[in-house]
Amino acid sequence: MTAALVLTLLVAAPLGGGAAEPASASAGEAGGPGLALLAAKALTSALEGPAVVDHAVLLVRDGRVEALGPQRDLAIPAGYEVVDLGQSWVMPGMIDLHTHIGGTGDINDMVYQTNEGLRVSTAVVPHNPAIQMDVRAGVTTVLFIPGSGTNIGGQGILLKTGLDTYEEMRLRDQGSLKIAQGDNPTRWAYGMGRALMNFHIRSAVRKGLANARRRAESGPEASRDTVDIQYEVFEALADGSTQVSTHTQVYQLVMNTIRILREELGLEVYIDHGEWGAHRLAPYAQAAGVAAICGPRIIDTFESRRSDTDGAILSVPGEYQRKGLELVGFNTDAPVVPGEELPLQAAMGVRYGVDASRMDHVRGLTIVPALVAGIDDRVGSLEPGKDADVVVLGGDPADPRHGVERVY
Repeated sequence: MTAALVLTLLVAAPLGGGAAEPASASAGEAGGPGLALLAAKALTSALEGPAVVDHAVLLVRDGRVEALGPQRDLAIPAGYEVVDLGQSWVMPGMIDLHTHIGGTGDINDMVYQTNEGLRVSTAVVPHNPAIQMDVRAGVTTVLFIPGSGTNIGGQGILLKTGLDTYEEMRLRDQGSLKIAQGDNPTRWAYGMGRALMNFHIRSAVRKGLANARRRAESGPEASRDTVDIQYEVFEALADGSTQVSTHTQVYQLVMNTIRILREELGLEVYIDHGEWGAHRLAPYAQAAGVAAICGPRIIDTFESRRSDTDGAILSVPGEYQRKGLELVGFNTDAPVVPGEELPLQAAMGVRYGVDASRMDHVRGLTIVPALVAGIDDRVGSLEPGKDADVVVLGGDPADPRHGVERVY
């Protein structure tokens, strides 16, 4: 099976409803006949245009979305296999930008405080049990990353969850550079404080970017034979083809994430976690162009003299959204929260304050993480030309009463 195929991975398998049987995989495949999915509702997840199409038909050809529209307006070409999903909905595959379950647990090297050259790609295990559970929940893309025990844990890899081999799963390697500005690194070895932590990060990143500039200035003479694998990822960071995913929470740390990594060093970076009052930095993050992918802690509790937070239970993503941050998503930090509970993370966010009136909670599961990770040309919405990663479900993904029925 190639990554271009559209394959029915699971059918008639709501979460908790028993095992699924593999289904036919002929329609929609590269070179095969097209596939037309008829659904009561399609959640497009596009940033612009209609968020919802009622009585929808989704056309798939050669593994990609061909068209989406109302059944009354969009004709189904001759020869397409038609699947009537009845009252079910369709949406793009969900995306989790913080998981540690892509393979073996051998993803951390805590000998040094900065491990720029470490790659978790060597630990990927296709069809491992945790990844299979992700597929069953409609999570079709994940960022598999190192842990947060050191300031720079290494390089993550973006994977498609439902495919058979490493080569087919690999969406982008390098998927991110994992930097930890939380308190986890301070527990390691010599009790490092936050000032020294920031020194380590600045020093390593400046060296890496200097190496990237030197190689760029060398032009074609910069042979691949001269690559320093310790600093190779900084070439991708310098040209914007990958990002920094930053383990950061509490006000002071998130402020330094934005100030140091974005404003001072000029990197594409997003807040990964962002709890414990850091949502008050939402206007600063918005001005700097830094998104927040929240989790695994989805709620904060506050006892404050401020009237708006006095004794409150607050939605972390909801507070970022309410204070003006436009790009807000969800993650699980699996296995901290099981990866298959990504939709439940959105449900918790909505329950405690995310405004779902314009389907922003669905975008937070799909197009927002795709855009933040620089893969929105491939995944994240049901728009023509994108990969046909399609989830069939009983209703709103943030409503726990509904389950996933099929994943294409």
